[in-house]
Amino acid sequence: MENLSLQYIVREPNQINEQTNLLILLHGYGSNEEDLFSFATELPENLIIVSARAPRTLGFGSYSWYTINVDNSGGKFSDDEEAIESRDKISIFISEVQERYGKTPEQTFLLGFSQGCILSLSVALSYPEKIQKVIGLSGYANFDILPDNYNNPLYKNLDFFISHGTVDQVLPVDWARQTHEFLTQIEVKHSYQEYPVGHGVAPQNFFAFKKWIEERM
Repeated sequence: MENLSLQYIVREPNQINEQTNLLILLHGYGSNEEDLFSFATELPENLIIVSARAPRTLGFGSYSWYTINVDNSGGKFSDDEEAIESRDKISIFISEVQERYGKTPEQTFLLGFSQGCILSLSVALSYPEKIQKVIGLSGYANFDILPDNYNNPLYKNLDFFISHGTVDQVLPVDWARQTHEFLTQIEVKHSYQEYPVGHGVAPQNFFAFKKWIEERM
């Protein structure tokens, strides 16, 4: 495949046809494109799976979509300007991949973990004409990188699977619960699940979102 605006790895089905769907993966802070790609062998064969690498290098094999800063009291906060920049880069990347494979927004899934989840939600709510089906794992809605209003008529086409660990010590489960309440308020269709794990994906969680994908292919 020709170079696109983000580095990536891809798994293509043996045969790509009109029924083939597209799944784009966004890893978390400090990880890389290989991380979520480990899901690929267990997901439906008739999926083109593209795993993107975040643009900011933290160290060898370690990347981020935006910087996490620490203040004098030890508190952490996100660089929202960098996050918005990455949100828009991801939107462009989605369009490039869709064009490359001839796939529509209706045939496209976006799956993000942690920082990748935060951006996946922001991309969908900012660009609902490009992406409709989102799997958001162990993240939350960062309102500082969302649109100013939530009246977009295309929101009626959105469909989210949101999940979080109840003992997550990196991103508190309360943030995910607030996201669930927010999506309910703006009437975005979504499934919300919690699992008794930390900042990770439990086997039950994997099989739940795998089924969710299969039902929408």
